[in-house]
Amino acid sequence: MQWLEITIVTTEDASDAICEMLAQIGADGIAVEDPYEIKRIIEDPDSLAYADEGYLDSLGLDVTIKAYFAEFDDGIRLGAKSEEYDNPDGVGMIYSNIRNTTVSKDDAIEFLKERLNNIGEFLPLGKGLTGYKYVKDEDWANNWKVNYHAFDISDRITICPSWLADENKSEKITIFLDPGSAFGTGTHETTSMCAEVLDQVISPDDKILDVGTGSGILAIICSKLGCKNVEAVDIDRLAVDVAIDNCSKNDCADIYCHTGELKDAAGKGYTIIVANIIADVICAIAGDVPDALAPGGTFICSGIINTKKDRVEKALKDAGFEIEEIREKNDWMLYRCRKI
Repeated sequence: MQWLEITIVTTEDASDAICEMLAQIGADGIAVEDPYEIKRIIEDPDSLAYADEGYLDSLGLDVTIKAYFAEFDDGIRLGAKSEEYDNPDGVGMIYSNIRNTTVSKDDAIEFLKERLNNIGEFLPLGKGLTGYKYVKDEDWANNWKVNYHAFDISDRITICPSWLADENKSEKITIFLDPGSAFGTGTHETTSMCAEVLDQVISPDDKILDVGTGSGILAIICSKLGCKNVEAVDIDRLAVDVAIDNCSKNDCADIYCHTGELKDAAGKGYTIIVANIIADVICAIAGDVPDALAPGGTFICSGIINTKKDRVEKALKDAGFEIEEIREKNDWMLYRCRKI
């Protein structure tokens, strides 16, 4: 098998949206070279990382994203296979405009350009798609790993790729999580803010629901911090499969991962619901969250670009929440709310 490697050069503002779009249309792997992330690590006073003089300036301002699509005999598949959904009627809100077909390389490139142009209507796109090439199976399987490393995501948690397990010397709780097409490896601001808040508020007696679990990272964090009752749900069957695998790798197989939306949650009376998704979806589900929460329960939501914070705050207040904490990292917002 060979892989089509797509290179997109973009801005920090648009990189997250592009990665999620690529995951949604069926990318089998996504690698991100983010100079801003490297700068934050090196400039962190608590970090042991260092760089030679002039290195930070040499990184430039562009974020480079490489996406990998497997090419089969009949072409390149775009979109999740229909059998990857237990409930295909429940994914229309986000996935209704995602193709479910195998196309030629040229058609795949044109479709990617179209999706990038759609993102460019709302976020500064930068250079966009700059090129593509074919890579051999063994090259794709290993070369992209060089961009990932272990890092601390909260006071008590370290995230470490599995292939670096032997090199991990952290005394913190370690979660082994490999980047993949399911969104959420912990490097993004929204995920790290959720992890930080969960680290501070979780107790072993909590009953937790992770909506839009992606890679399962937040559910795994909850379990590793001692919570015994954790449920994770996502509308993407592929994401659920990845989350289940990650839970197993981290000895958290008791986390209940399944396909669905908030309305498909297995129970009621959750003490904490966390949703690291996108602003529009948070606004859409805000009114339904209180019914799933226990009295005085906590709703933690992120994935919100600050240009949409007013809309989100209104939706939360209209749903009857008291906003107890607001965090912001690099234009991304998190809200911790209490059910009144």
